[in-house]
Amino acid sequence: MPVKIRLQRHGKKGKPFYWIVAADARAKRDGKYLEKLGIYNPNVNPAQIELDVDQSVQWLQNGAQPTDTARAILSYKGVMLKKHLAGGVAKGALTEAQAEEKFNAWLEDKGKAVDAKKGKLSDAQEKAKAEALAAEKKVNEARIAEAQPEEVVEEEAEATAEAAEGTEAAAEGTEEATKEEE
Repeated sequence: MPVKIRLQRHGKKGKPFYWIVAADARAKRDGKYLEKLGIYNPNVNPAQIELDVDQSVQWLQNGAQPTDTARAILSYKGVMLKKHLAGGVAKGALTEAQAEEKFNAWLEDKGKAVDAKKGKLSDAQEKAKAEALAAEKKVNEARIAEAQPEEVVEEEAEATAEAAEGTEAAAEGTEEATKEEE
């Protein structure tokens, strides 16, 4: 029975979520599988991948063939490297300790690279937020500046109306004074 390591789709429409499984090559994409090896969530950045490395290596050593996408994921998590190092140990080119040391060194480097990417993403996100806030402040200031002249114009109109009332009252007062004098 030919075995494939492939992705099995789950999740809802537009939000895919995958299981990484070892399945018979003749089985349906989302059908029966032999063993679940991990999960892959491409909806977050960086993508979330949880994988049982030892079981994946064992399936590869037993002849399972990964699909292209599954091979990329396995390579990203170091499964292909671990299989390669296990082959070197079997041939006698490396000792088990040397192979484990090389794999751990690779994992550390990979972890640093992922952390650096997360740092860059968070910095870019903070920068985008700051730019959006600055643009919003600029728009608000423009709105306030537009509203200010209207208020000033209204105040001036009120002041002129009050002045006009004052002059009318003064004019009426002078008329009354002239009538009283007569």
